[in-house]
Amino acid sequence: MISRRNLFARAAAGAALGAAGAVNASGVSRVAMAALPEPAQRDTPDTAPPLTPPDGRPYNPVVTLNGWTLPWRMRDGVKEFHLVAEPVLRELAPGCTAHLWGYNGQSPGPTIEVVEGDRVRIYVTNKLPEHTSVHWHGQRLPNGMDGVSGLTQPAIKPGETFVYEFVARRPGTFMYHPHADEMTQMAMGMMGFWVTHPKARHPQIAEVQRDFCFLLSSYDIDPGSYTPRTMTMTDFNLWTWNSRVFPGIDTLNVRQGDRVRVRVGNLTMTNHPIHLHGHEFEVTGTDGGPVPRSARWPEVTTDVAVGQMRQIEFIADEPGDWAIHCHKSHHTMNAMGHEVDTLIGVDHRGLAARINKVIPDYMAMGERGMADMAEMEMPLPENTIPMMAGRGPHGALEMGGMFSVLKVRKDQKPGDYRDPGWYAAPRGTVARAVDAPLGAPSAPAPRTAAPSSAPAPEPLRVRKPDGHGHQGH
Repeated sequence: MISRRNLFARAAAGAALGAAGAVNASGVSRVAMAALPEPAQRDTPDTAPPLTPPDGRPYNPVVTLNGWTLPWRMRDGVKEFHLVAEPVLRELAPGCTAHLWGYNGQSPGPTIEVVEGDRVRIYVTNKLPEHTSVHWHGQRLPNGMDGVSGLTQPAIKPGETFVYEFVARRPGTFMYHPHADEMTQMAMGMMGFWVTHPKARHPQIAEVQRDFCFLLSSYDIDPGSYTPRTMTMTDFNLWTWNSRVFPGIDTLNVRQGDRVRVRVGNLTMTNHPIHLHGHEFEVTGTDGGPVPRSARWPEVTTDVAVGQMRQIEFIADEPGDWAIHCHKSHHTMNAMGHEVDTLIGVDHRGLAARINKVIPDYMAMGERGMADMAEMEMPLPENTIPMMAGRGPHGALEMGGMFSVLKVRKDQKPGDYRDPGWYAAPRGTVARAVDAPLGAPSAPAPRTAAPSSAPAPEPLRVRKPDGHGHQGH
């Protein structure tokens, strides 16, 4: 936990300055600086339990995959938060850690949860080596609170604290991220989720028993390295949910019969078709607000474009372990090399034996496809993970990146988010090998001649350009 005393030299104006916009901290008294809320910190990658609101309007809290919700304090009827922009260490998966930038010890930063109509005050302290700002993506707010450095506010310099204050005017699924050196700062992991809950029953917003959220981000980190290449535009090699890759992404654990909401935001450089197995869902909301019921239709995949939020809902009525993942196949892989040749069909046997005399650890791979990668235990560079990883009850899962599992259980207690383990399928309901000989292929049906009365086909005419640019026959 960061001490409030350590922030004195760079703290912001207190609550009295909140309404004036994003305010520089210079000239603020020690008493005013001491009034800032303590900035909560968290560095574990585990999924935190939902934060039951201790005060303010009640709401049904969300669960942030491999993340947490930022605590607040109530001060004169205002909900006050404190974000600290700073370098962080983020474990992408066991054995692979990245040097990122984030908020309050993590990337992405903690989820902010408020209720429609709440007046919120967010203090932002900058502990980065360069200036920053915070844009409240999708919010209706005063222009001076929109967080675009140079346009709506001065940038927050290193060591400064600014304050943002506005009313959460409409319920929905939002996010926050910088609008200062955006290319670098978002490529380094600076982002966070924001959820505004409805203040009362809403005709377009259903009550749910489970509410999950995660942000899509991507990184280009060479094996053996720790810091992302921030200039990469398309060739990313790590595709993440909340800055985690499978098998480091926690499962979504629900009770059979629950109405489940999953909120997804995309801050990568490409779109992501998010696909759920075993169930149909509806898109019930975007960062623009709830989708009218009359505009919804059943889906099993929804595309989340760059900068968009998508909120999906379904009834978890099929027990089992169901995959949920991006349907771009390269996005369910880890540490991908983009210049690897396709060697399917190439016979390596003689070549591998000769190479082993010089490189004893050399392993031939790719001649039958890449599935062998999931079973190989070859030495890896420092700080990286296999391209295909994870194991299930029936063997290697051969997945990575943007992949997790929805676990639906009849005996999962309400409010219990613990992993129930692997699904015990009823006898006779698992696909299995059969010991039976292959039948002979059926002979093709004989072709019958066209009736003599059928008209003869027209001769094919080819038109070629002549030497003068005209068409000849």
